[in-house]
Amino acid sequence: MFPYLDTVARRYPPVVVWTLIGVNVLVFLYQISLPAQELNRFLFAYALVPSRFFGPLSQIAPSDWTPFLTHLFLHGGWLHLILNMWTLWIFGPAVEDRLGSMRFALFYLICGLAAGLAHALANPQSIVPALGASGAIAGVIGCYARMFPAARLIVIVPILFIPLFFEIPAAVFATIWLLMQVIPGLLSLGNETSGGIAWWAHIGGFVAGWLLTPLLRRSDTAYRQYYRDEGIYGFLPDGRREGGPGPWI
Repeated sequence: MFPYLDTVARRYPPVVVWTLIGVNVLVFLYQISLPAQELNRFLFAYALVPSRFFGPLSQIAPSDWTPFLTHLFLHGGWLHLILNMWTLWIFGPAVEDRLGSMRFALFYLICGLAAGLAHALANPQSIVPALGASGAIAGVIGCYARMFPAARLIVIVPILFIPLFFEIPAAVFATIWLLMQVIPGLLSLGNETSGGIAWWAHIGGFVAGWLLTPLLRRSDTAYRQYYRDEGIYGFLPDGRREGGPGPWI
């Protein structure tokens, strides 16, 4: 299930979202320019290796805490990068619009740090480098779902290579998405040697985003209310259909 389009109107340009996408692309281009041996050293230094903080490697290859931040800008391949940046592009602009650019930048980094910490604590012995922006983006999804639970999302569900388009509320999308992280996350506990998806980073980022939303959202006095005719595609400004359920937190 891939998000394709959201219906929340916004007033300000998503400068931080554009910047994050640009930085991620530039860092990835640098990654793929490195020879294999140098790339391995680079990833070991700047990706998140939990054992360097909470496991045996902390005794022989200790690290400062910068990988909890730098791993957010590294990716494992073009598909990994494109999917993460696409998801950030779908959910990020509306969240940045309501939080403000500076608060959104702080919010994104805090969610990324929480995601990295959750992954490291769930897999303290792992020597596999974790990398990617998905933990921070999970926080953006959590924030979006809390601010706009009744907003309509267009999602793509591929069935036998045929893309099917569905419209679902943001709260439903977030619930399904979170369950798809929690279930395999619980099953993965204790298996710290294999690579793959950092489920607990997604869970930690989402929870952080959900909890931070009421603390960082702009007050009504700092952000004027939309008029009804400012919605897009026939939806209300917060993404609801006309006559749909009201906003709730």
